[in-house]
Amino acid sequence: MSVLTPHEADYLMEFHIGSPKRKILAIADTGSDLIWIQCHPCVGCYLQDEPLFEPTKSTTYKKLLYETYYCYALGTVKRRGYLDCCKYNFSYLSGMYTLGVLSSDTVYLDSINGGVASFPKLAFGCGHQNHANFNSRVQGVVGLGGGLLSLISQLIKTKIEHKFSYCLVPRGATTTSKLRFGSGATMKGTIVVSTPLVDERPRTFYFLNLLGITIGNETIYESQNRGNIIIDSGTTLTMLNSNMYNGVEAMVQKAIGISPIPNPPLKFRLCYRTNSSVNINIPEMIFHFNGAKLHLPSTNTFMIYQDLYCMAIVSNDELSIFGNVAQVNFQVEFNLQKREVSFASVNCSTV
Repeated sequence: MSVLTPHEADYLMEFHIGSPKRKILAIADTGSDLIWIQCHPCVGCYLQDEPLFEPTKSTTYKKLLYETYYCYALGTVKRRGYLDCCKYNFSYLSGMYTLGVLSSDTVYLDSINGGVASFPKLAFGCGHQNHANFNSRVQGVVGLGGGLLSLISQLIKTKIEHKFSYCLVPRGATTTSKLRFGSGATMKGTIVVSTPLVDERPRTFYFLNLLGITIGNETIYESQNRGNIIIDSGTTLTMLNSNMYNGVEAMVQKAIGISPIPNPPLKFRLCYRTNSSVNINIPEMIFHFNGAKLHLPSTNTFMIYQDLYCMAIVSNDELSIFGNVAQVNFQVEFNLQKREVSFASVNCSTV
């Protein structure tokens, strides 16, 4: 189990690493695999509040060699380093990257009975050159994807029963929530809907089938229904292909009935003034996944930016993503043995 804390556009999970133990706050990301933290010495790295992790001070730290299982799992983004260690170069779609040495150390997570569970020889990236637009609280990223290097895949080899779940509180909340593993991840006593995971490549991503989106009495249907969207805790906005997005935007504008502002900021496509004398009634959206209907209130589809209400859904023809704003106040359970994702609408501050 790990505490999840909302932080700007992301969610930070807490864990400990090394001997003696060091507390780490890192972004929880179901859209990537690599676990990495900033390590000393660090050249050209972003500033962080806490001291850098010093591998030479951990008695359980080891550099992984080039000819090893986890180094092969990096694919092409690796090279043979000094003394045959495995050097990695890992980049993200956002443009951020981390370079360093693939390593192993003991990682510690809280257990549901109040104790601490230790996971020795967990593979992670010791980042010695990292570029990211992170706040100084962030010490790295924890990949929770489906690939071989992710925290989930490495823990499955121990005792988490192929399950994990999380619940995201609204950004700006003063409360925290939990990321749970194993039997503690199972949802109980709530109305649960489930949708199958679709086996597509790359294995990192958790692909779902989005069938359509309903607003009021209108529905726009997705024409390509096999693994057409991924669910990602590390992406803020929901992204849809342009045909789907244009239909949703037209339905939203029709339902609201007033003119949006021209030239909205950042990546937003549809924004309204919050100080308008006209009451803005944001409609509920129903996302139809295969076998599961998710009723999303305005808090899951719109967000406040400065003096604007902006739709937290944008157009992207490269990859459709069900982002973390859409997942707020849903308990989300991944059962990798059954190959399904389940949702339950809850107050995440209380579960």
